[in-house]
Amino acid sequence: MNILIMGAAGSGKGTMAQKIVESFNVPHISTGNMFREAMQAGTELGRLAQHYINHGMLVPDQVTIDMIRERLLRDDCKKGYLLDGFPRTLAQALALEEIVINIDKPIQIVLNLSVEIDVLSARVTGRRVCESCKTIYHIKFQPPKVEGVCDLCGGRLQHRSDDTLEQLTVRLREHVLLTKPVLDHYAAEGLVQYIDATQEIDEVWQDIKKALENVR
Repeated sequence: MNILIMGAAGSGKGTMAQKIVESFNVPHISTGNMFREAMQAGTELGRLAQHYINHGMLVPDQVTIDMIRERLLRDDCKKGYLLDGFPRTLAQALALEEIVINIDKPIQIVLNLSVEIDVLSARVTGRRVCESCKTIYHIKFQPPKVEGVCDLCGGRLQHRSDDTLEQLTVRLREHVLLTKPVLDHYAAEGLVQYIDATQEIDEVWQDIKKALENVR
């Protein structure tokens, strides 16, 4: 199954992505993780991305698009994929559409996680992420068994520098401006499933699971 998951910071994409991967056996392709892996591996595209980042510049769309194409052609994507963090703009969505059609892996469903601003602010400011395995916790809603320590690998939990109310406001403004045209594009193709992500985690998951099972 070929899935695209979308949602603002704090909407629960990371948590839901983990559940989707476990239940539907597809790789989670996060552009942020993809960049880090490519740079650590020293691939040609990774070195190119590193060059732009080192000089304080945004990585051009074409570099990201080439990375996405390369990633989707790997063997673990033969049965599908879960794409997260891309596309962020309409131009990227159109480029992605060309890629997935050419490799015969078209997007089958777009999950859009919707959450109100007051809920987002509480989620984001309390979020903690494991430095090692990237598992996501929350000091109130999903705390670790031992404060500051990951349940799974024992890694240190960190509060990311962009998980603040100020940064959330900036990211939400960007999300609305850039992402709405993307959602409109996929909605016109009948691919978007709107998920109420203000619910409890289990309720959100049940809605997502039902939507994905309907696609199958």
